Amino acid sequence: MNAKSSIKRLDVLWSLVLFVSLCGQGAFAATYRLPVDGSHVAGKLQRHQVQAGETFALLAKEYDVGLLSLIAANRGVDPFLPDEGEVLTIPNRFILPSAKQEGIVVNLAELRLYYYDPDGEHVHVFPVGIGRIGRETPQMVTSISAMIEAPTWTPPQSIRMAYEEDGIELPDVVPAGPDNPLGEYAMRLRYGSGQYLIHGTNKDFGIGLRVSSGCIRMEPDDIQWLFERVGRGTRVQIVNQPIKMAVEPDSSVFIESHEPLTAKNGTKQTFDWPLELQIWLDSDQLANYSQTYSKVNGVIQIQTGMPIMVHDGSYD
Repeated sequence: MNAKSSIKRLDVLWSLVLFVSLCGQGAFAATYRLPVDGSHVAGKLQRHQVQAGETFALLAKEYDVGLLSLIAANRGVDPFLPDEGEVLTIPNRFILPSAKQEGIVVNLAELRLYYYDPDGEHVHVFPVGIGRIGRETPQMVTSISAMIEAPTWTPPQSIRMAYEEDGIELPDVVPAGPDNPLGEYAMRLRYGSGQYLIHGTNKDFGIGLRVSSGCIRMEPDDIQWLFERVGRGTRVQIVNQPIKMAVEPDSSVFIESHEPLTAKNGTKQTFDWPLELQIWLDSDQLANYSQTYSKVNGVIQIQTGMPIMVHDGSYD
């Protein structure tokens, strides 16, 4: 066996060992290498050809992406009955949020959680459920104050009253187990009375949607993976950035636009374009301001939730 064949065989064996070790963990993180040289675009788009019986809800679980993100990336396709053979875009490419790349960052507008690996080289990305209208998840910079395995749930009075309106009487305390809506793991955030959690779920629906009473909800495998890697004191930042911008090292510019959250009165929340986007548009380097402005505005209005190039880096 020559040296080249030996190296190839070792590569195959190492890949197999890595695969088996990941399977043993019981969960797979959506892991991406952090961009280098000043880039802010990470991940890679995937394609999926629809098979008979598949729905967006099933595919969102399979690829561990948010349901609304999958719908936004494939506008015009029926999420309940997509045509067999239809090629879908899986939105696994993104602009990193404008936030400190440390610990956990949650961007409410994209219903996505980022965990920056302590190695400084990787980011792990997960879909999350957030607070529904009237019970919004607040923006904050905080940390994890408690790690809770097999949590119990003490329903607050507001939730108890909401259930009573539907004829359901909740117990004072819901014990740990399959009926507990917090799932098997919870991380308490140091904020106010400590009522906000990042936790799992016992439901088969709700990840990637606005469904909670203010907490951040994760898939059971995802929360287990994250729970095993963070601890008390881990930094947590929650932001609301429906528009993200990246100026790349080659001067190309990408915009990623998400549908703004709905406010309590039922209207879409107002938002300003990022300051860096306004400064860039106002710069005198652009060859055609009006044309570029129109393109940027179009991307923002379409709200695909994916990075789209609005400038190729060339200047007049």
